[in-house]
Amino acid sequence: MDPLSAVRDYTIRGELDRIVRFNDEFRFGSDYSFPCSSETGYRSKQGNLYTLETLLFFINNTHLKHIEYLQKARTQGIPAVTLPDRKPLLEYLQGKVSSSDAVQLLLVPTPQNDAVNSASHKFPDLPLSSSIIPSDSFPPNLNSIDAYGDPQPKPEHVDFMAMIRDVERPLKDRESLLECKQRDFYGVLVASTKREEERQRVESQQRKDGLVAKSRLMGSEETRYGDEAGYESTPKPKMMHLMKGSKIGEGVPIILVPSAFQTLITIYNVKDFLEDGVFIPTDVKVKQMKGAKPDCVTVQKKFSRDRVVTAYEVRDKPSALKPEDWDRVVAVFVLGKEWQFKDWPFKDHVEIFNKILGFFMRFEDDSLESAKVVKQWNVKIISISKNKRHQDRTAALDVWDRLEEFVRSRSHS
Repeated sequence: MDPLSAVRDYTIRGELDRIVRFNDEFRFGSDYSFPCSSETGYRSKQGNLYTLETLLFFINNTHLKHIEYLQKARTQGIPAVTLPDRKPLLEYLQGKVSSSDAVQLLLVPTPQNDAVNSASHKFPDLPLSSSIIPSDSFPPNLNSIDAYGDPQPKPEHVDFMAMIRDVERPLKDRESLLECKQRDFYGVLVASTKREEERQRVESQQRKDGLVAKSRLMGSEETRYGDEAGYESTPKPKMMHLMKGSKIGEGVPIILVPSAFQTLITIYNVKDFLEDGVFIPTDVKVKQMKGAKPDCVTVQKKFSRDRVVTAYEVRDKPSALKPEDWDRVVAVFVLGKEWQFKDWPFKDHVEIFNKILGFFMRFEDDSLESAKVVKQWNVKIISISKNKRHQDRTAALDVWDRLEEFVRSRSHS
């Protein structure tokens, strides 16, 4: 009997306690004796044959979780049964299944093997591998004679294991597994290449957009310095031009925000909201900011597919604007109070919101009383959540869409 069959037989009969280790071999009561390192007929999914020591250690520790079993096997230096083989091997050893594709016959039944099995009962201390039993232990067959009446010489020992290994063909090895035949990964390569090209294109476009915004800001600064020096290359629209028409003046467009902290959007957090689509409370941004409060912040629409992205100046001090700067004001975030528009060069809020786009930011669960006054104005109310920051991007896109549409309509008017 081969080691695998012996282990299975003793497992089914519940006599695993009769299997004891003596030096480098396992003794199955007084029936069989096998070397500890002898290979069994059970082949793992990785291609190797499990040894007798591995199977006995596994069947005696099936009560452990697999990770605990692996740790215990590692500490004792015993090769472990892999997780994919755990269930089918256990079912086979316990007799729940009668056969398995992983079971391979190691010894071919021959009269010589039968003699070895019979000898195991007489000599239980001797291992039963036919390769280690001397051929001289079998007496010559004196009944075999040739045609001349002389006894025939004893046939030489045949190593059946060597014969089996000679005709073995490995089904899989490490290289064949890595080759992944009948699978095409060209689509993965194409997809990753396209993704990398798209990333490089976006980064290149962002660099170009930054240069465009910078050049517009520099042009605005040069024009402003030219006015202070007493000359200008092109005449600017004056204050009366603003009152008579509604076109945008030359230079970078301006967005006004309240300077009061009780409003949601201020000069501290407007850049995070409009560029990144994330609302950060003003008090948090003030604590994070290093240095003095900025007088002007430049923003641009980063999540845009347009080739040219317009830059905007954000300010919170309308009193610091020059008469010609009012031509460039395109939007305002309102506080909801009439005094916000004090000293503005307009008659009333009706004229203001005919020439300038108005936004009012509020939390969606705030009371309607906070927007009671604003509802009487020509102002777009933008609602955001107090906690759901992933919804901020939608609100920011709504602001950009309305702002760009308003700028286009003023440019063509």
